[in-house]
Amino acid sequence: MIYSAHGICKIDDICEKTVLGVTRPYYVLHPMNDNHHLTLSVPVHSDKVALHEMVHKEDAEDILESFRNPGVDWNEKPNVRHNLYSNIVSNGDRIEIARLINTLMRKKIEAEQNEKKLYEQDRKILDTTQTILFKEIAIALNTTVERIHEHVTKLLKDSKQVVN
Repeated sequence: MIYSAHGICKIDDICEKTVLGVTRPYYVLHPMNDNHHLTLSVPVHSDKVALHEMVHKEDAEDILESFRNPGVDWNEKPNVRHNLYSNIVSNGDRIEIARLINTLMRKKIEAEQNEKKLYEQDRKILDTTQTILFKEIAIALNTTVERIHEHVTKLLKDSKQVVN
């Protein structure tokens, strides 16, 4: 399962819990990349919690191919951009998240070529989303995150598309 900013999680158990007088089933999860043994309890049925199944191989391949195309629109106002990009992440649509990563990676490459850095809010969104999505794709395609990153970077450089 994929759980918001915690990324890939393993479901350890499903158990009943009572919170604020309401008893219902909860997933007991732990993030796969957690060294501190974090345990999360998440309601099984909730509109407010974004849990997604792992991506399948065919979908992972489609997501990778999407990096040949333009990403999301770039907004010059950092706060507006941050809100727009946060909404994309919250929505959980992997193709849209890939388009977001696409744009941010292109902007990062462009900034580095000009001996500059990516705006901090953009860098944080890029790091978080890229880590989760690339790990998920790597698992689906039975490869490493490093290979996914190299492949995507090559696609971006080969396409030579400018971010608007």
